Amino acid sequence: MQKQENGKKENITTGKNNLPKLTRRVGLISASCVIIADMVGSGIFTTSGFIMQMLNDPWWLLACWLIGGAITFTGALSYGELGARLPLAGGEYVFLRESFGPLWAFLSGWISLVVGFSAPIAASAMAASGYLLHIIPGVPQEPLFCAGCLVISVETLLALAFLAAFTLLHTRRLGIGLGVQNALTLFKILILITLIVAGLWFWPVDSPWQPVAVSGPQAPSAGAVATALVFISFAYTGFNAAAYLGGEIKNPGRNLPRALLSGTGLVVLLYLLLNIAYLAALGPEGMPGIKEIGAVAAKALFGPWVGGILSVAICICLLSALGAMILAGPRVYYAMARDGLFLGALGRIDPRSGVPNNAIWLQSAIAAVMILSASFNALLFYIGFTLSLIAALAVAGLFVLRRKDPSQAPFKVPGYPLTPLIFIVANLGMVTFSLADNPWRGLPSAITLALGLLFYWYFKRRVNNKPSQVDK
Repeated sequence: MQKQENGKKENITTGKNNLPKLTRRVGLISASCVIIADMVGSGIFTTSGFIMQMLNDPWWLLACWLIGGAITFTGALSYGELGARLPLAGGEYVFLRESFGPLWAFLSGWISLVVGFSAPIAASAMAASGYLLHIIPGVPQEPLFCAGCLVISVETLLALAFLAAFTLLHTRRLGIGLGVQNALTLFKILILITLIVAGLWFWPVDSPWQPVAVSGPQAPSAGAVATALVFISFAYTGFNAAAYLGGEIKNPGRNLPRALLSGTGLVVLLYLLLNIAYLAALGPEGMPGIKEIGAVAAKALFGPWVGGILSVAICICLLSALGAMILAGPRVYYAMARDGLFLGALGRIDPRSGVPNNAIWLQSAIAAVMILSASFNALLFYIGFTLSLIAALAVAGLFVLRRKDPSQAPFKVPGYPLTPLIFIVANLGMVTFSLADNPWRGLPSAITLALGLLFYWYFKRRVNNKPSQVDK
């Protein structure tokens, strides 16, 4: 079916049972922009100060960002083959459904809803709000209302406004959302390059960086490095964003791997250079514990006036990531609902917009609850820790898929089996060492998994065994 509206043809087609389905309208550039926009968000603009506080050494800071980038790139290579083999909407949900079965697929989809998208959306909205309010004098910092874990402040209200605006944007036609998303992504890259060039210009070549703690040449503990890598893995979250749009990418066997690799490679390079810029602007002693580190570095480099303008620009960058996640996440819940493993309403495509509006609104509602109830620092670890487990499991599924179907895929990961093994072992190592450092950190993730199991059993009991309606 094609829909005629205002003299233009809308590319909305129907699948089984004459229901609207997703169509392939996303090209290579748009897919790459979704990845860059999703990755370059609250992580790089908020985590470096916390990581420096853990490591107390600038060289270890840069080494961890480089290690995290290398691990992420092995993941992008592995996801490239997974996406080429299964170019459907849903990302890890589809990969795990085909490799390990419906239980693990549902858990990955559940975690995508709560941790993979809703929590990072909340973090990006909170970070964008913090950056904008950072330059406005006289804004009250104390909560306007507080009851238990519910906290309402000027920052949370502004974050909710950002969330509502981008939710409305992406419930319009897909073409409108993609156009805004691509423009914001290009703007984001320009801001990063500006900060990087300015930071490198002020490179302190005459005074080598020294550790913050002057108690002798002591390397950070394995637990500190692992925890730092978990925070860094949060900053690299989104490298797989295009995989969630697998059902909408043109020529996915070719374009999906290219988008994953080009987007991830560019972001890894930008992250490393931006951390050098932070160090050049603030020095190791000026970084520990700073949340809005991009704003502080911009003011140090350019002064308060230009620094304030760049703080607004960084806020726009964070909103770009917010929009990318609002766009990508609902495709997972759409796939789950089409399999009969989630609320049926989430599997409906709005015939006017061509997007899964119900799934978008559910995701934003959960993000709104997190904005009102979660601390930013705890949110970062929760996201990085939990998603490391799911990403490792998804890549492990590549071994199963190759054994099930050894035929030539449109894209095959180079260095197999070493490349996916590096990603799996590295992520499991991060999780293990960070838990050894503080076992209680894993409690929220364990609760999320337990709730996922309960929901899975609930939907399995209520839904008859129906054939999958996922668009194939």
